[in-house]
Amino acid sequence: MRINIAIDGPSAAGKSTIAKLLCKELGYVHLDTGAMYRCTALKALRNNIPLDEEEAVCHMLEGTDITLKPEGSVFLDGEDVSKAIREDAVSMAASDVSKLQHVRADLVARQQEMAKAKGFIMDGRDIGTVVLTDAEVKIYMTASAHARALRRLKQNQESGLSVSDLATIEKEIEARDWQDMHREFSPLKKADDAIEVDTSNLTIEETVARIREIAEPFLKLEG
Repeated sequence: MRINIAIDGPSAAGKSTIAKLLCKELGYVHLDTGAMYRCTALKALRNNIPLDEEEAVCHMLEGTDITLKPEGSVFLDGEDVSKAIREDAVSMAASDVSKLQHVRADLVARQQEMAKAKGFIMDGRDIGTVVLTDAEVKIYMTASAHARALRRLKQNQESGLSVSDLATIEKEIEARDWQDMHREFSPLKKADDAIEVDTSNLTIEETVARIREIAEPFLKLEG
């Protein structure tokens, strides 16, 4: 029987990058829950739906198909939006829609259904506390706002996205942190049984190795 691994943490902590690499090592499937909120935000923005009008956003979601492919690409109603959902404006909008209780309920239900089969690594902001409370391994990944801003800047440059300066990105990350930690429903916080991993001074390889080390005792029980 395979296990599920939950990775929570603030924006730009490297959750998705680490989750994808771990999935390759373990032969697991990555479920990027943040991408689902980004898709919701992107579609709302495209359709000029106010992000604070919960009923309208929920109605939009009823006819929305979000597909997360095993290789990491993200499809919104059949369109590959893997790059579009990473724009800074969409990132902030995703934080806004994630505050909506019924939007969260809709997406959480989809995430829980996906994970029933086990063998998933799911990352987001409320995985260990709400979505997968029974996950065998729970990680809380964090890093300083400055370290995360540097990573986001590099990621944006490599992806050819519109590039803000470092100071602006750092302020946006701090604002996103505050929003995520103070929202009324499912605020970002470390689960009581999660292990914190500060990646500020760790390489990607070191982070993967650390989480693999934490998960190893549970992985040995799979067979």
